[in-house]
Amino acid sequence: MNLPTQVKIVEVGPRDGLQNEKEDVPAEVKIALVDRLSAAGFANIEAAAFVSPKWVPQMATSRQVMDGIARKPGVIYSALTPNLQGFEAALAARADEVVIFGSASEAFSQRNINCSIAESIARFEPVARAAKEHGIRLRGSISTAFGCPYQGEVPLAAVSDVVARMRDLGCDEIDIADTIGVATPRHAQAVMAAAIAAFPIERLSGHFHDTYGQALANIYASLELGIAIFHSSVAGLGGCPYAKGATGNVATEDVLYMLNGLGIDTGIDLDQVVDAGAYISQFLGRKGASRAGNALLAKRAP
Repeated sequence: MNLPTQVKIVEVGPRDGLQNEKEDVPAEVKIALVDRLSAAGFANIEAAAFVSPKWVPQMATSRQVMDGIARKPGVIYSALTPNLQGFEAALAARADEVVIFGSASEAFSQRNINCSIAESIARFEPVARAAKEHGIRLRGSISTAFGCPYQGEVPLAAVSDVVARMRDLGCDEIDIADTIGVATPRHAQAVMAAAIAAFPIERLSGHFHDTYGQALANIYASLELGIAIFHSSVAGLGGCPYAKGATGNVATEDVLYMLNGLGIDTGIDLDQVVDAGAYISQFLGRKGASRAGNALLAKRAP
């Protein structure tokens, strides 16, 4: 079986990982984290979110972070933008890519943003137009594509429908996210195949959560289909708000350890990522959630 020879990892720790932290993480710590990740070789780092600080207080320093990071040439620094106001802020902060987000689950869309999937996509039309006018990359993120905390199973047709809607908005890349981490490998392949039917495979990415310990298996299953972009979070930052005490994002160190073992090139230095994970975990006052990261740190200890 021919797996991709190269994989792009989108590092989401500074945004998706830190946004749920209860304790304030100062801008200078976020800046230092992004700079460490840039130095490690990531081609794409999700660094900010221009959302209401009332709803996501941790992201209130996004402008300071974007102004303070040492930008590495060729690296895409992404920002989440739920509306035109967020887009304008991202534009002013010199974001290389803006991220819009919808759901594959009608129940999730209604419960979270009080509107239908179709209405939520329509709200992004002005953001998509503005991104195209300013020559900024546009990424679409589709949550609850593998299962929903409210409706349970999500039909494959619903996934391909939202992918097609995001495609028609002009998205350069689309993420298929397992928000609650319930997917298993065969199911992961079925969902990704539904997405591939509606969008070019080379611009599709898998965003797997490790709630039930299945993320690496699901990434491998997606690699078998030819998916070559994945999201992960340094030190496994970010919990799953729908499963008490559960881990959320798959840890970048674990993904890199597996890809390195498969001989797949990422252009990323695992040791530097381990250092970045240790840095942020030390600041947060807890052990990182990455098994590979913790094992490699233990191996270094005298």
